[in-house]
Amino acid sequence: MTTVTAQAQRFREFRMPDVGEGLTEAEILKWYVAVGDTVHDGMVICEVETAKAAVELPIPYDGVVREIRFDEGTTVDVGTPIIVVDAGGDEAGPETVPAQPAPEPAAAEPAPAAEPAAKREAVLVGYGVAPSSTTRRPRKQPPAAPVSAPLNGHEAASPAPPASPAAPAAPESQAVPAAPAAPAERPLAKPPVRKLAKELGIDLATVVPTGPNGVVTREDIRAAAAPPAPLPAAPLTAPAAAGARETRTPIKGVRRATAQAMVASAFTAPHVTEFVTFDITRTMKLVQELKEDRAFVGLKVSPLLLVARALLVAIRRNPAVNATWDEDAQEIVQKSYVNLGIAAATPRGLIVPNIKDAQDRTLPELAAALGELVATAREGKTAPADMQGGTVTITNVGVFGVDTGTPILNPGESAILAFGAVKLQPWVHKGKVKPRHVTTLALSFDHRLVDGELGSKVLADVAAILEQPKRLITWA
Repeated sequence: MTTVTAQAQRFREFRMPDVGEGLTEAEILKWYVAVGDTVHDGMVICEVETAKAAVELPIPYDGVVREIRFDEGTTVDVGTPIIVVDAGGDEAGPETVPAQPAPEPAAAEPAPAAEPAAKREAVLVGYGVAPSSTTRRPRKQPPAAPVSAPLNGHEAASPAPPASPAAPAAPESQAVPAAPAAPAERPLAKPPVRKLAKELGIDLATVVPTGPNGVVTREDIRAAAAPPAPLPAAPLTAPAAAGARETRTPIKGVRRATAQAMVASAFTAPHVTEFVTFDITRTMKLVQELKEDRAFVGLKVSPLLLVARALLVAIRRNPAVNATWDEDAQEIVQKSYVNLGIAAATPRGLIVPNIKDAQDRTLPELAAALGELVATAREGKTAPADMQGGTVTITNVGVFGVDTGTPILNPGESAILAFGAVKLQPWVHKGKVKPRHVTTLALSFDHRLVDGELGSKVLADVAAILEQPKRLITWA
């Protein structure tokens, strides 16, 4: 009985966690470890892609990798064991580790109360756990024992002379299975450090602590926030065989989630799209001036920044446009905050992270948030929480040289603004035809929430601000 318990504690299975809210599966993009590698609590072992984002998974215990159960590119259901770790060290033998734990006999004697096993709290990666102990006990190393004893299902006997032969192996049917993986503990960090991690969008569960007793420090957060080298982009199409006339690509991950969301939105919310073409020359001049302003040193200033600010001002002047249709409650929920989504094209597909409480940010703060959002999205490191709770969205189709479009709403949002290409065109200015910078905006909105008058006012306000950017001051 003692050997069975020791064996169960020795081999740990790490199961695919739910890294979002209610996700059922994830694709393994890349393994960072191999069989025989040593891992430690909090170490990132692989990167997976869910329907929302690519996420790195840390392992919650120490040991040596004994088995990797799925290859890269495999889609695995949440809760399925993906890796087995020998928590007893690197002296593991060659036997295969069973996947399911064996039931304890009814008459089994209780384990000694003097040395209870360390208890871990249930956790979803990226979402924390219930409060637990504020310190970690030092790990207790198991006593040295012959390798054959725990692997063959026999209790460890009294020390024998070196010349004694090893105990005979038991039949394969008596092999002791491994215990289920224990969930990870809540990362230890002081409140100011947790606040810093939240501000920087860092998941504490993915940070390797360097403080005393495994406490995450400010330096650990800043190190985790440093942009990593971008990973090779997952191919959007499978390689075609020589001479092949068709190439098939599995629909999964971000691309499948985007398709499902767009279909649901298009056939749920009645869409209306309106357009306006106008002279944006003054805004383009303001962009150049802001680039030389000391307040924007180190920040990216682009026309999109001023489009975002103009939309926020228009929403302040027409707050009813910032709402959600609650079908279950049969209510229109108007929001006093704006979580501004920015559609971003990434190698893995289109994602829409959003800037929380964008209405409260100064122009330099909005520029910093936009720059960080776009850089994180292109690296494939956008956290699932950053793509939830959006209220309105901007999609910049102009970067592709496109004049305009009819964008589809993100599910649950009331409006989406498409910003077209800025082109030098002949335009009547002060009674004369002159070359001016001209662009087109398109606003799609949910006609259940936004009628034609309200939608027109919002679109006209955005265009008026960008045509005369001094209105950013007078109208704000």
